[in-house]
Amino acid sequence: MKKALAILKKTSSDIALKKGSREVKDGAVTIKLKDLPAQAGKKAVLVSLLCETDFVARNEDFTTLLGKLADIALSKGLEKMKVLAKDLIDPIIQKTGENIQLGDAYEVSNKDKGYLGSYVHNNKIAVITSLEGGSAELARDIAMHIAAMKPEYITSEEITPDTKQTITEVFQKEIALIDKPEEIKKKILDGKIGTYFKEKTLSEQAFIKDSGETVGHLLQKNKAKIKEIRQCSV
Repeated sequence: MKKALAILKKTSSDIALKKGSREVKDGAVTIKLKDLPAQAGKKAVLVSLLCETDFVARNEDFTTLLGKLADIALSKGLEKMKVLAKDLIDPIIQKTGENIQLGDAYEVSNKDKGYLGSYVHNNKIAVITSLEGGSAELARDIAMHIAAMKPEYITSEEITPDTKQTITEVFQKEIALIDKPEEIKKKILDGKIGTYFKEKTLSEQAFIKDSGETVGHLLQKNKAKIKEIRQCSV
């Protein structure tokens, strides 16, 4: 029996090795949360699993595997999960015939005063937010907003001078073709740059549940600050 299991394990590993070079363009992502002992807050893990097609991403064996990996990460930690992942993944590669790989994996703990919020959209986009202050509902709303609006920065202070310069040069080339006086071109340029970064900065985006309010104002009103954001899309 042990010999048979060893042969089966080797076969799964050999098949996984052969398929390992094939591109993984699909997959699924999940989030699991639990309360920490002695009312010390909450812990959340985000785990993604990659495959070749959406057909396998929706396969029960695949989604069960993803859930199992997330459970291990939540109970035993990310590093332990990564160590165990290969032996769990190889049999599913053999069963589905596709290359399957562990994707992004994150852990967020909130041991101080504050809240963890999470949002998963169609098992393709997942976000965890950690807030100082605020509420559990606000933390989830911010996670949902991030999943929908995909900001690249939390505040404008995160935008580097090099990034600003690169975007400025892109718009300068575009505006150079416009037949307008230079002072008008300058106003157009400033407007385009401002709009571009406003749309990509979380604190300046219009909140998806109330377009008359920015996320930054919403956080300020609720005396909340963002401590950490983890997100993944597949």
